[in-house]
Amino acid sequence: MDIYRYRTVDAGARQWDIETDNLRGVFGLRGSVADWDWEASVQRSRSETTQTGDRSQGWVRTDLLQEQINAGNYNPFGGVQNPDSVIDAITTSLVRQGKSDLTSYNFSVNGDLVDTASGTIAMAAGLEYREEKASDIPDDQFQRGLIFGTESVSASASRDISSAYVEVAIPLPARFDLTVAARYDDYSDFGSTTNPMANLLWTVTDQLSFRTSWGTGFRAPSLAQVGLGPSQESLFFADTYGCEVNDAYCAKTDYTIVFSGNPDLDAEESESFNIGAVYEPIEGLRLSLDYWNITQEGKIDEVPFGYIYSLYCWDQDSTVCRRDTPIDGETLGALQSIDSSFTNIGEQDVSGVDLSIVYSGFELVGGELGLRLDYSYLAEFERVELNSSGDAFITRDLAGEYEYPQHRWNATADWTFDTFGFSAGLSYIGEFEDTPDIDFNGTLDYDSNNSRTVDSFLTMNMQARYTGFENMVLSLGADNVFDEEPPFAIGDGDGDLYGYVQSQHDPRGRFIYGKMTYSF
Repeated sequence: MDIYRYRTVDAGARQWDIETDNLRGVFGLRGSVADWDWEASVQRSRSETTQTGDRSQGWVRTDLLQEQINAGNYNPFGGVQNPDSVIDAITTSLVRQGKSDLTSYNFSVNGDLVDTASGTIAMAAGLEYREEKASDIPDDQFQRGLIFGTESVSASASRDISSAYVEVAIPLPARFDLTVAARYDDYSDFGSTTNPMANLLWTVTDQLSFRTSWGTGFRAPSLAQVGLGPSQESLFFADTYGCEVNDAYCAKTDYTIVFSGNPDLDAEESESFNIGAVYEPIEGLRLSLDYWNITQEGKIDEVPFGYIYSLYCWDQDSTVCRRDTPIDGETLGALQSIDSSFTNIGEQDVSGVDLSIVYSGFELVGGELGLRLDYSYLAEFERVELNSSGDAFITRDLAGEYEYPQHRWNATADWTFDTFGFSAGLSYIGEFEDTPDIDFNGTLDYDSNNSRTVDSFLTMNMQARYTGFENMVLSLGADNVFDEEPPFAIGDGDGDLYGYVQSQHDPRGRFIYGKMTYSF
């Protein structure tokens, strides 16, 4: 009997011990020449992460498991707890190491250009140079594919980036202020780009002002997105193409997805627009309201599974969707694995409204109280992406859908008295629809997904602090004071397999901490 996919429950859940060491050093100089200020710096940073797993943490080697099955020592059929001696014979220890390095050189200068009737025109400019490196070295047992569902290979990538920028602040008549800027970046692996930006502020009165801004942006793929080596994950679904030729393929089961980086990725480009107002009706009270819109093109994301399956898995000879040799008389063999990667899927248009209310300087019980409310409304999140049923593009509005709540707010109160301080805050994440793939067939059913809603999530955080020591702040606090559990979610059957939405909700419950901050 040969084992291809099997969950060794009696060996325990797979776990990692993770240790990360970060080191960062900065050396800088600053000075002035002829009323112009300059600053130069060199930065060197390194991050090393070591993941380890031992025999007690559920790491099973496929070849050792097969040997024990062949010898009649391990019983793979359900309901049987195999002897500890057999579990010891099939488990192993693992080490995986990751490393990233950054070296950067920066020089900037700022000063006044010329005086005008409306004020002084000021300028800032700078040069930057960065060297980035990243590597991932899995255990040799990973690289040889000996661990169920975790095959991966060593990967590394590096790039150099040269940049230059300039910004000019121009006072205009009638209480207008204009700021214009531009930035040039040259990537060793993605070419060059120039991105402009402009801000306009109109101070109508001392209490009321209006503001607007426009700019373009550029984001090169990360080193991980480009150089990530192949790794395996499991996805639970039914092989519908295989089911048409053999009933044995109709049942839903875990299939292997082989994911890797894409060295042919293009950069993401964006355009942003903002318009808003700030009103200060009385001293200490500040109200601001902003509308914002961000359009991104060439958005980097994982290729939707449904798209890959629809496009490739009907073909026995596909090199993306790999199958075993068919049984005599059948056209498709058993599905073994599917390749996936990152791609520049399409574009997205996101808009919303931000409201902020800040009140400071209120005297209370001999101290000073500050209040703040920040509210954000996601009005629209239109994404153009690959259609899971073929190679056509489809536009979806994701606002309020899975992982995209429309309403968020944070409210905080901060009270200070002499060298003591106390703050309390409420954090709210609104409700949204549960997974759009409610039947786990690989197709995102946004239009027909009315099955259930993931509830809203409200938590409270508190902190007390003492500032009586010179250059030092001592803090004691608690996040999620009332130990609220995240709302239940069916999830996507993969990353959100544990009953909550990882990208939105924190499952840790009450978290108590102490902190000491020293400035010098």
